[in-house]
Amino acid sequence: MTYIIGYDLGTTAIKVSLFDEQGNLLEKSTQEYELSTPSPRIVEQEVSVYWDSFKRGLKEVLNKSKVPSGDIKCMGVSAQGETLIVIDKEGNPLRPAIVWLDSRAEKEAEILAEAFKNENVYRRTGQVEMVPTWPAAKILWLKRHESEVFKKIFKFLLIEDYFIYRMTGYFVSEGSLLCSTTYWDIREKKWWGEMLDFLGIDEGKLPEMKEPGELIGPIKKEVASELGLSTNTLITTGALDQACGAIGVGNIKPGIISENIGAALAICATVNEPFVDPNRRMPCHYHGLPNKYMAHTFTTGGMVLRWFRDKFCQEEKSVAERISEDSYNILGAEAAKTPPGSEGLIFLPHLQGAMAPEVNPKAKGVLYGFTLRHTKGHVIRAIMESLAAAIRRNIDALEDLGIKVSEIRSLGGGARSRLWSQIKADLTERPLVTTEYEDAACLGAAILAGTATGVWSSVEEAVEKVVRLKDRFTPQEEVKELYRKFYKMYVKLYEDLCSLFEVY
Repeated sequence: MTYIIGYDLGTTAIKVSLFDEQGNLLEKSTQEYELSTPSPRIVEQEVSVYWDSFKRGLKEVLNKSKVPSGDIKCMGVSAQGETLIVIDKEGNPLRPAIVWLDSRAEKEAEILAEAFKNENVYRRTGQVEMVPTWPAAKILWLKRHESEVFKKIFKFLLIEDYFIYRMTGYFVSEGSLLCSTTYWDIREKKWWGEMLDFLGIDEGKLPEMKEPGELIGPIKKEVASELGLSTNTLITTGALDQACGAIGVGNIKPGIISENIGAALAICATVNEPFVDPNRRMPCHYHGLPNKYMAHTFTTGGMVLRWFRDKFCQEEKSVAERISEDSYNILGAEAAKTPPGSEGLIFLPHLQGAMAPEVNPKAKGVLYGFTLRHTKGHVIRAIMESLAAAIRRNIDALEDLGIKVSEIRSLGGGARSRLWSQIKADLTERPLVTTEYEDAACLGAAILAGTATGVWSSVEEAVEKVVRLKDRFTPQEEVKELYRKFYKMYVKLYEDLCSLFEVY
C-alpha cells in the first residue's frame, strides 16, 4: 500500500494528515501555536515553532497509524501566503518570520503604490492594490528599518519555500504563493524586474520557480532521520492553502467556486486564463493547477461569529463545556429557531474593513433593524446570513466579469453547520455541496504530491477517485423572494453608509 502525507502550514496551527492511495484519511494531527503580537501592527512567529510543530504532528500521525515509514511515498504542502522568512548563507533564519497578518509596512506600501501605481500592480501581479501585508512591502520595511539584517540576507523565502529547503536543500517556490508577493509577474510567470530593482534585490536572492505539484526530489538523509521517515520519501511543491482547499473539494474547473469560512471567508473560482477586472474589485491568483488561475477573495469570516460568541455568549460556552458539545452547535440551534431574514435584522460583517468586492478598509460592522422583538438567536442568524450575502456579492462580481458560477463547494468549519449551508444555498440561489473531509487543504496537498509522484496520472483522476461528496443543499423556492429583498437591503445598507464610514 502507498501512503501520502498532506500537511497544512496554517496561521495558528499546523495540520498533518495521512492518506492512502484511495484517499482514505487514516490519521491526522493538529498542532496549535500562539503568534507573537508585541503591537497591534506587528505579527511574528519564531521559525523554529513552525518546524517543531510540524515534527510533533508528523510523529503523532506516524505513531498512531503504525504505517511503516518506508511506505510513505511522498509529502505535499498547503501553505499560508505572504509570510516572509529570511535566512543567511547557512540556512539559518535571521529574524522571526513576518506573518501575513503583519501590517507594519504601511508606509512602505504607500511608497510602492506611489512608485508603481495600483493599476500597474494589478495588471502585473493580479493584486488589486499595494498593501502592507504583501512581501514586497515587508522587504522594503526590512531594508529601511533593519538594514543590518537586510545586508546579511541570503534568500527571501515564503513558508512553503522554507519547508522544502529544510527537507531537500533546494530553494524553490511556485506561482500560487508567489503571485501575492507583488514581485512576481502573474502573466509572464517570472520575476518582476522593475520591482526587484526598486527593492534593491536581485533574482539570486529568490528561489527557483517551479509549478505547483512538481517533484523536487527525495528528502535529505539527516532530515529523514529527524522526522522518522525513509530516505525514499519524495518531496514536491504544493500550493497556497486556498488553492489546495479548492482542489480538495473538487473545484478544478470553471463553473464551480469553493468557499471556506474559517477565520476568514475565502472564495476561489477556477478560470482558464488570467483576467483583469476593470473596477479592480476581484484579485487574480495563480492556481494550484499549472496554467490555471483563480479569482480569489477573502474577507472577515468565521471570526465574526467567534467574536460574537466570545463577547456575548458566555452562557452558551459554559453549557457547551459542561456537556462536551461544540459551542457553535448551540449557537446554531438558537439561530435555527429564527425565521429566514431574521425578522428584518441585517448585519454588515465588516469588523476589519471590507475586502473584495467592496475593497473598503474603512468599512465597519453594522447591526441594522434592531427592535424589542429581536433575540440573541436573531443576531446569530443575521451573522450567518450576512456571510452568505458576502458570498453572493462575490458571485455577482465574478459574473460581471463573465465568470459563471453554477455550484458552490463548501469547506472549513462553516461547512459543519447544515443550517448555515442551507442559508448559503438559499441566499446565493446556487446548490451548495459539502465533502467528506473538512481538512480539504491537506487532501488537496496530498493530491498534488501523489500526482507529481505517479500515484495518480492527473489531478483530475485523483479528484475523481478521492474527493467524496457528502451533502447537497439546493435553494428553497419558498424563501427565494424573501432573500432577494434581504439581499437588496444588505447591498443598499452598505452603499448608503459608505460616506459615514469615511467620517468615523
